[in-house]
Amino acid sequence: MHLAISLDIAAANGHDILDFGQISAFVQKAEAAGVDMVIISDSADEPSTSPFEATTLIAALSTVTEKIGLVASASTLMHQPYNLARRFASLDIISHGRVGWNATLRQNPREAANFSRSEGFSDDDFRRRAKEFINIVRLLWVSWEHDALLFDKASGRFHDPDRMHPMNFTGEFFSVRGPLNVARSPQDVPVLVMSGLPETELDFASRRVDAVLLDKREPSDAKATSDEIKRRAHEAGRDPTTIKVLAMADARPEYDGRHLEKLCLSSGSDGIVLNVQPRAAALEDFVERLLPDLERHGFAKAKPGKTLRDRLGLSEDRKP
Repeated sequence: MHLAISLDIAAANGHDILDFGQISAFVQKAEAAGVDMVIISDSADEPSTSPFEATTLIAALSTVTEKIGLVASASTLMHQPYNLARRFASLDIISHGRVGWNATLRQNPREAANFSRSEGFSDDDFRRRAKEFINIVRLLWVSWEHDALLFDKASGRFHDPDRMHPMNFTGEFFSVRGPLNVARSPQDVPVLVMSGLPETELDFASRRVDAVLLDKREPSDAKATSDEIKRRAHEAGRDPTTIKVLAMADARPEYDGRHLEKLCLSSGSDGIVLNVQPRAAALEDFVERLLPDLERHGFAKAKPGKTLRDRLGLSEDRKP
């Protein structure tokens, strides 16, 4: 059973803001216990206050950790596909293949106003735009085949043009030529995680996503959605084991390892994502009380391999 931690670093009014020392110490303890990945999210919305931008934070965390997966939430409204693809590809090289992107098909209505779209998007336009954005990023990540960059001074060849794939993409919302100007990821491509998934987009997830975070609070609802995603993946010609479905739960003081093991099994998921409050006391309770109990109940077992794909049991993703 996989174990992930979701840490929203945006503090609400009246709460202390975590500093980098507190966050890095927490992630290091989670890594030592065998947690598969930590998912960092933040908010550009008032009145919450976030001390760091999420992708910048995982870059720093990659320098003080060695094994744990580092996943950052990044909004499709706050970035352009080329820049975001380049950023995550670079982060994956820096971390030696431990990075993932948590994308969402649910919009924050206040975000668009900070990025020259005061009128925002309709929900339907937002989802169509987000899916186009995600597909472009995935294509950019495979712009270069493995070993396409030669750096051969003797022959004067920087790359093998036959192994370079410009996109020349023109869609409803974006126009991107490509290719990406960053080498191929150490784990083939960064892991694509999706949250905030509406029922209407299960087909998209079943074809494109590596891991889905289910926000279904009832185990029966989570199991029905998990089964449906894997059924659609099979119908699309994809091995259902190549998509991981994780049930989300809050790391409440009254929860213990037995309760969360039961939740994981009854939801039919491949593991759980625990939401930890960004408060020093909550981090301490999780590390000192809940994490050891989760280990005793089969979570956070040591995984072979060095990359996040290895830890999650995912194959290389060569499909555009």
